[in-house]
Amino acid sequence: MRRTAFIHSLLRSSALCLLALLILALTTPAHAELSPAVLDRAKLATVGVLEDTQDQRTPDKPGKILVRGTGFHLRDGYIVTARHAAEKHDVTTGTIIEKQIRILTTDLHELTADLVGDSTFMDVVVYRVAEVHRAKLRASASFAAGDVQPGQDVFTVGYPMGWGPTMSFGHLGNTNTFLQTVDTRLIQADVAACSGNSGGGLFNDKGDVVGIMHAIIQTERDDSTAHCSRMAFAIPALLAERIVKAAIDGKPMTFSKMGIHMMAVKDGTKWRMAVKEVNEPSKSAGIQKHDIIIAVDETEINDAAHLKNYLIERTTPGQQVRVKVRRIDADLTFTVTLGGG
Repeated sequence: MRRTAFIHSLLRSSALCLLALLILALTTPAHAELSPAVLDRAKLATVGVLEDTQDQRTPDKPGKILVRGTGFHLRDGYIVTARHAAEKHDVTTGTIIEKQIRILTTDLHELTADLVGDSTFMDVVVYRVAEVHRAKLRASASFAAGDVQPGQDVFTVGYPMGWGPTMSFGHLGNTNTFLQTVDTRLIQADVAACSGNSGGGLFNDKGDVVGIMHAIIQTERDDSTAHCSRMAFAIPALLAERIVKAAIDGKPMTFSKMGIHMMAVKDGTKWRMAVKEVNEPSKSAGIQKHDIIIAVDETEINDAAHLKNYLIERTTPGQQVRVKVRRIDADLTFTVTLGGG
């Protein structure tokens, strides 16, 4: 419920916030010139996720197009968006994931897409458009190779407040941010974003997806459920691609486990993470209670979130990793064969 409440502000519309978006866009920092072809491809690959009440329009009283979120066409009819942008809230059944959604293409084709797979913990979901309609998806987007860097030029295409598609340009900030809304790191992006940008692609200067728009920081305190901000957060493509591939392949998404629980302790003047409890497979590898975790495969570990993030993004069950620990005054290294679950 905390995740839903935190990101609920990305799902409704407001004229006031549309004005805020325009103001924010005017203050967007300078960025490298982007190829018109790159921008056009990203725009054509972007789709709007329609409100689930869209089909309640009547011929004698047509309503406006209601867009609640954003997504993008990956390839072969596969549509990727944020899971919370495809959730349905019902007083009786609670929050459920829609088995079928309606999407809106840039050139205003309304198509249906069926659920392929999702990740509750990572706020990513995959749908697929029926083969007969896939030709109407005029462009596709690809996940970027490798990781991102702070200061990198990025842009996003989406439907803020249900209006668009719009484009917003900016830079990446902290690429290792942690919030309570998902169980992995998030990428901070200084781009103008509002309610409705959820699920849209965060693109680099080549037009490749480096992240999936997830949440914004609420910048005003009132009764409105719609908000705009210049600080947005995205699921990193490095992780999203793994989730999407598992969904398309029809395989359950499994994550590596070391079998340790940690607590914060003081190591000289620096706070580090020590082993509070140790289970398999770390126990058999030789790691003991009170060992201070220094690094995994030469990657320094600063807290429990960093360790979890490393295991989720960089490893697979069954893989061997080298874990460096400090035990009293000695630095030791153990090889752990990761478990899964």
